[in-house]
Amino acid sequence: MPLARCVAVVLLMVLTSTRATDAEIRLYELRLPPGFSIELLAHVPNARQMALGDDRILYVGSMREGKVHALQLDEQYRAGKLHVVASGLNMPVGVAYRQGSLYISAVDRILRLDGISQRLADPPAPVVVTDKLPKEGHHGWKFIAFGPDGWLYVPVGAPCNICETDPDRYAAILRMQPDGSQLQTYARGVRNTVGFDWQPGTHELWFTDNGRDMLGDDVPPDELNHAPRAGLNFGYPYCHGAAIPDPEFGKRHACSEFTPPAQALGPHVAALGMRFYTGTQFPPEYRGQVFIAEHGSWNRTRPIGYRVSLVKLEGNRAVSYQPFVSGWLQGNHTWGRPADVLVLPDGSLLISDDYAGAIYRVRYTGR
Repeated sequence: MPLARCVAVVLLMVLTSTRATDAEIRLYELRLPPGFSIELLAHVPNARQMALGDDRILYVGSMREGKVHALQLDEQYRAGKLHVVASGLNMPVGVAYRQGSLYISAVDRILRLDGISQRLADPPAPVVVTDKLPKEGHHGWKFIAFGPDGWLYVPVGAPCNICETDPDRYAAILRMQPDGSQLQTYARGVRNTVGFDWQPGTHELWFTDNGRDMLGDDVPPDELNHAPRAGLNFGYPYCHGAAIPDPEFGKRHACSEFTPPAQALGPHVAALGMRFYTGTQFPPEYRGQVFIAEHGSWNRTRPIGYRVSLVKLEGNRAVSYQPFVSGWLQGNHTWGRPADVLVLPDGSLLISDDYAGAIYRVRYTGR
């Protein structure tokens, strides 16, 4: 390891006053474009979706822990105390913050913690927003977010690798009012999205989607999709990517009947959280562009993903797809798996890692 990197890692260990972990020791293996730096912000067990609330409190869902954490940040967005604000839940991956309340996904339920920022040490009992979502655990974990329209968007993945299901209940993106009422189906034919965001300016929905398994190493691609209005169908289970008929169900509908992806991503990269870059700290060419956390492949002979990628857009058209942060995968061995990304108000970018139990922070220094 270069001397400068060694010093940085040792300094980081001293500043965080924690035991050295893989995530700290191997930060030097992460590769970023020139002018960018990455640091370990905090240890958060099984960190998945992130949401920033009032008073610079970062809420983090988990999948295997069954807990939701709250990380206090100071005025420079450095990590402070970590709290557990919910526990004993069923895969509480998704968190969303609105008007003083934290919303949490727990497979068939959406829960709400009211006035949470003032009660981190003594969290309130969860209020049930709805308990009428499907109970299946297969693709049952949910990324959730409030749209510019004030509705809470909640995906329901397919309860299988490949199967025909009720298109208004499974393999869909739903939305509801904040009180759980007026449940609607916004998009259909979406096998399993674990990340979405709305484009600045247009306020149109974009989302990642994980392609099916067991068709080989290179088929089908994961997808970045664009849903400018309600009612679109993105093809599952009949069509994958832009024009790959499913061998079992593809004869029932032509691929031309469905909305094609805006950008084909790597096959089996497990594209999860995605966000538009809304800050100004990064150079102008990054502003308004899409960052995607690629959790990494399992259904592939040679693993790929395990990185944060960048999709550049011109208007509503994707024009490039490239790595932004890579290095969690070394050969066939991985020491980290990005799960979500989030832009802080100062323009730095957070990355959650459920495998290393870490939150990283990427900054642009220009040096």
